[in-house]
Amino acid sequence: MNVPSSPTDRPSVPAAAPDVFTVGGYIIDRLRANGVGHVFGIPGDYVLGLYKLLEESPIRLVGMTREDSAGFAADAYARIKGLGCVCVTYCVGGLSTCNSIAGAFAEKSPVIVLSGSPGMGERARNPLLHHKVKGFDTQFEVFRNITAASAVLDRPETAFAEIDRVFEAALRYKRPVYLELPRDQTHASQVGPHRPTEGLPPSDPDALREAIDEAAALLSAARRPVILADVEIHRFRLQDRLIALAESTGMPIATTILGKSVISEAHPQFAGIYEGALGRPEVTELVESADCLLMLGCFLTDINLGIFTAKLDPSRCIDATSEDLRIRHHHYRDVRLDDFLEGLIRRDLKPARTPVPRRTSPFEAAEATPESAVTSSLLFARLNALLARHREVTVIADVGDSLFGAADLEIHRQTEFLSPAYYTSMGFSVPAAVGAGMAGPSTRTLVIVGDGAFQMTGMELSTIARHGLNPIVVVLNNHGYTTERFLLEGSFNDVHGWAYHKIPEVLGVGMGVEVRTVGELERALEAAWSNADSFSLLNVHLDPYDRSPALERLASRLSRIVDNRGR
Repeated sequence: MNVPSSPTDRPSVPAAAPDVFTVGGYIIDRLRANGVGHVFGIPGDYVLGLYKLLEESPIRLVGMTREDSAGFAADAYARIKGLGCVCVTYCVGGLSTCNSIAGAFAEKSPVIVLSGSPGMGERARNPLLHHKVKGFDTQFEVFRNITAASAVLDRPETAFAEIDRVFEAALRYKRPVYLELPRDQTHASQVGPHRPTEGLPPSDPDALREAIDEAAALLSAARRPVILADVEIHRFRLQDRLIALAESTGMPIATTILGKSVISEAHPQFAGIYEGALGRPEVTELVESADCLLMLGCFLTDINLGIFTAKLDPSRCIDATSEDLRIRHHHYRDVRLDDFLEGLIRRDLKPARTPVPRRTSPFEAAEATPESAVTSSLLFARLNALLARHREVTVIADVGDSLFGAADLEIHRQTEFLSPAYYTSMGFSVPAAVGAGMAGPSTRTLVIVGDGAFQMTGMELSTIARHGLNPIVVVLNNHGYTTERFLLEGSFNDVHGWAYHKIPEVLGVGMGVEVRTVGELERALEAAWSNADSFSLLNVHLDPYDRSPALERLASRLSRIVDNRGR
């Protein structure tokens, strides 16, 4: 699959390589060299040889209950650590991960997919081996379309170079990649020294210089310049350079919902989340009135753009991503995002200072008595207060109103907010808590998930219990799909009610609390934070038609648009 080049990270290279390496051993070596300490998955006979090698290595195997959950966990791990890995068996395992890996591809999360497959010697005369779908290459063809690079390691003389190529693509493009290992090749070896390929192509110096010249001229002439930062600043670990540029120029920073927590939201130059009509009016006004908008690593998705209610003028934009650089209507090829950002910092630009708008909280009016029924606004207000008291928290929001409501939470450190905010696959959050817990064991995890999404993958709490993780899981129990009700009402939006707070009784570990009032919510949050030895699950009852402040803003904006068109 051809992806435009514009990398930043360089793969780690071992100091020396031995004369003999097995294919399976070399994969493990490359994982370790690139900082992967955990591999998520479910074993199966075609991959047991690799599982045994992993078990004997310093890498920790994390067995999940479902393969798609393993993919979500590896995705979350990659977002925090820089690279993740999922290891599954052939077809029944691999094809089950397709949805989570597709999401990782869509949102630029670098996950190594390792799959076992039938041995090359077993494939003679095309036998009907178990797990086979159509041809032996069926799974490979599927993953070729949802990964940045893929390979079947069927020849030891080429396997090492293919492993290097695929790993480099994961780091270069920040997207998942696929390696298929026939089981009779796991212990196959290559004789002779081998060293991974080193280095990534630099920016074209002439294109880089001209791009920086044009961007610097626009920013210097602007009266209201603003930075809009997005997910690629996360993926390419450019947060510090972003802050350096903002602080040296005085430009305010807004982020998209997918790029939320790219910088601390307590930073004095953070202006808020820009998401069209979903966002706060003062942030929308700041971004859309900018006479020069410096867009860094942005995905212009319908969610990021507030369901296409955003109004951005390309003639006033500098749009720099890892795949393209566009300044107004000019395109520059082969300019790396990190080089472009560093070049702007070195210019020591002094544009006009755009005032950072006063940040208002949509929760300020969310007051109630202890006996008041919990609403979405009251719930997110209390969660925001919890985050203000306890700063070492990673928030994981599932899709729907869990995501929209969480967009208003104030995140105090970098990379503390995870959500599939573009691909929007339900069921991400609970398995993602496994990956986040392994990637950052010293940080507490807060999971916000709707009851519909929880019923998809929520029993991954079994894995959380098994490994002694302690997330706080808040289930928004409103008996169905809130955002779908907002779009089109119908009984198809209903889900069967569960006694979610009793799940710890089934698992034999954890704390479950049922919440209906504000007083019960406040006591439950305090108890959950104090419960550091296991997970806590809060079953928060909400009215089926209640919605977060963010979803309310969108509803109000869209209704005005409809009214104006009707006149």
